[in-house]
Amino acid sequence: MRGSDARTGDLFSYVDLEDRVPSQHPLRVVRAVVNDVLLALSEDFADVYAETGRPSIAPERLLRALLLQAFYTIRSERQLMEQLDYNLLYRWFVGLGVDEPVWVPTVFTKNRDRLLEADVASKFLAQLLNHEKVRKLLSDEHFSVDGTQIQAWASMKSFQAKDGSSEPPGPGRNGERDFRGEKRCNESHASTTDPEAKLQRKGVGKEAKLSFMGHVLTENRNGLVVATELTQAHGRAEREAAKQMIVRHAPGARRITVGADKGYDAAEFVADLRALKVTPHIAQNLSGRRSAVDCRTTRHPGYGVSQQKRKRVEEPFGWGKTIGGLGRPMLRGVKKLGFKFTLTMASYNLIRLPKLIAAPA
Repeated sequence: MRGSDARTGDLFSYVDLEDRVPSQHPLRVVRAVVNDVLLALSEDFADVYAETGRPSIAPERLLRALLLQAFYTIRSERQLMEQLDYNLLYRWFVGLGVDEPVWVPTVFTKNRDRLLEADVASKFLAQLLNHEKVRKLLSDEHFSVDGTQIQAWASMKSFQAKDGSSEPPGPGRNGERDFRGEKRCNESHASTTDPEAKLQRKGVGKEAKLSFMGHVLTENRNGLVVATELTQAHGRAEREAAKQMIVRHAPGARRITVGADKGYDAAEFVADLRALKVTPHIAQNLSGRRSAVDCRTTRHPGYGVSQQKRKRVEEPFGWGKTIGGLGRPMLRGVKKLGFKFTLTMASYNLIRLPKLIAAPA
């Protein structure tokens, strides 16, 4: 007998959201870990919010929603609120009931900025790494470091002379602007849209773009991110950020190894790592020069292992740009983009947990 296509009417549903999510859904493992981390951050949340006044959006729900945005490539807060309204899986993960109203996008954004001011993303990543299920997955001796270019939310037309001498674009909503023959650099020009963005070329023969630099330190056992940094783009950004992340995560208590590509092969950087009790497993740059990494390091088998493992440091960048929303995030400034970058790297760690935890030891 053919089934009826008629709608049955607006009736009450007695099926709990908990029952609608399959027992083997990977987000169940993720949500359990996230809830433990948020519970550990309860005192930090209490310091951010006043004790009196009208209740705002719970910070735990804010963070769960922002994690969903990275997990499912939701491009904006407005679209996030739209999907949260009708997606039962999203409601279950965030902690909203079936009949609870979702938030106005602008209210959600204003409340998110409060978490940004309290540096909650960095604290969330630190607590995540300290979780009992995550801690046993990490290596405490062998690490890799790398940086990537993150395109700024600003057009090249906004990159104008600081003294106001630039020719204005043509009339219209998106007027033409001819840059041929004009020399532009960070010393003389700045973006009117995002003044903190810098003009940078990714490599020889590549076009220059307004961008920032995202940096990560990963451990070599499973390739999980253990430290992040977001900086303005300049020639020394990768090496300076690497030292900051190493000092913050492993402050010289024991000797560790750090793998990196040829861009880190600089005598000053290698000397600084050795002073920090770090063995520099850096790829040798022998293009018409002498490498700062000599046979004292390269002769050991561990050097070859680090060179193989360090390639995994690219995976968080690839996931972040294709899935996590870092391809060209709609945020301006180092602070806001840094919050997004750190939370996206924490999301990368979380999305890998179901398989890592289920894998045999």
